[in-house]
Amino acid sequence: MDVFGVMIGLALLIGIAMVALAVVGTVKAARAVGATIGKHEANARRAVETATLKAKTYTKIGPPAQIATVRLGLRTSLDGTRQVLEGGLEQDGQLGESLALLTRLDSHAAELDGELRMLEREPDTARIAAKLPELRERAERITHAAETMRWAAQDRMQRFADDELSRLSQECESEAGALRHWDVEGSGSGSAGAGGGAGTGGSAGVSARAGLTDGKGRPSAEELLGLADPLAKLAQRLRKPSTGSSAG
Repeated sequence: MDVFGVMIGLALLIGIAMVALAVVGTVKAARAVGATIGKHEANARRAVETATLKAKTYTKIGPPAQIATVRLGLRTSLDGTRQVLEGGLEQDGQLGESLALLTRLDSHAAELDGELRMLEREPDTARIAAKLPELRERAERITHAAETMRWAAQDRMQRFADDELSRLSQECESEAGALRHWDVEGSGSGSAGAGGGAGTGGSAGVSARAGLTDGKGRPSAEELLGLADPLAKLAQRLRKPSTGSSAG
């Protein structure tokens, strides 16, 4: 019974652990989905606001159009800088510090955008005329800071790309030289062949090739049939003078 109870207890513990893991996984998945949905909603809301500001710059006149222009320029500059920095962060980790500065700058821009929206609803045109230059000056400072970081990041990426292209070009030239190694070997073997041709090795090679082509070194039919030696002995016997004829 004790062993049976222990087994039941272990099974319960394993079941509880699996349920807990499932709950934790479900919560994490729900949070991830919620974060993704929230990010898409924020992007969609920002896109709608940007389109509305563009429309106001064309449809409104006077202070409302001026405020919309300031807000649009502020938003466009920060969005462009963020896209450049986030796009190059994977290749250059140092851009992370620039992104941190941009986040701080974005908080100031959000405060300024809120003041500009309040100014849009201000019915007193005199107050709008008094406050707008100050807010525009702050917007220009924020825009200039964002543009400075964006231009510096672009120049940095271009410099890295040029350096990488230079190194790659050198590697390609080295590889091309390695692939053309036969040029060096061919010139060396050609000079060696010319020197050998003046010596005995060269002449032997030429004579061997000539014998195979012009018939000078080609074996005779007697040699091929194995009759060369007997025929030579017979010729020698026929050339010997006869003793009888000389005595007569």
